Amino acid sequence: MKTIGLIGGMSWESSAEYYRIINEEIKRRLGDFHSAKCLLYSVDFAENQRYQAQGEWGKAGEALAEVGQSLQKGGADFIVICTNTMHKVVDQIEDNVDIPVLHIADATTAQIHRDSVKKVGLLGTKYTMEQDFYKTRLEKNGLEVVVPDAEDRNIIHSVIYAELCQGTINASSKENFKQIIHKLIDNGAQGIILGCTEIGLLIKPEDVEVPTYDTARIHAVEAVNNSLE
Repeated sequence: MKTIGLIGGMSWESSAEYYRIINEEIKRRLGDFHSAKCLLYSVDFAENQRYQAQGEWGKAGEALAEVGQSLQKGGADFIVICTNTMHKVVDQIEDNVDIPVLHIADATTAQIHRDSVKKVGLLGTKYTMEQDFYKTRLEKNGLEVVVPDAEDRNIIHSVIYAELCQGTINASSKENFKQIIHKLIDNGAQGIILGCTEIGLLIKPEDVEVPTYDTARIHAVEAVNNSLE
């Protein structure tokens, strides 16, 4: 079994889900008393959130590259960044380590292709929905991507940071998200990417009439696949 290096804490609520899913999946596959071999480096999210808000992505990348180096020195065989947004700086991390980084968008795209879905709606932070680093990766992998309009993007972004990253789940926000998702489906989306690792805490598969792709779960399961290769 390979050792998984987890860059977590962005937010810790979703990192806890990664840890749970990975260990449950190892237990399901191997049985007995098996659990995952993993290292979790949980950062102070306030620092990264500040870099995001100020557009200082280079500094954010430097900080996470150091974390990646620490995981490598600790014995990790590959790295999992437990957040979608910070994949914006994945190149900086990869440039500073000698072990692979398992990209969340690639794992998600592979699952979508297995379902023969071609057009997807993307929910996430404004950075993820509006900037090219994530959408372009999906499109290069053969997907057509639609995002909510500007007003709805603001709603999603606000709920992620003001509620979900604070551990707060509101029924009214769930209804807002469901309405936004319905608009994307009306716009032709055959599936919905929950492109922020906290959204899966709010939206469940039964809430949506098309397939949903919980990136945190998909990424965590792919980490197990890599660990057991």
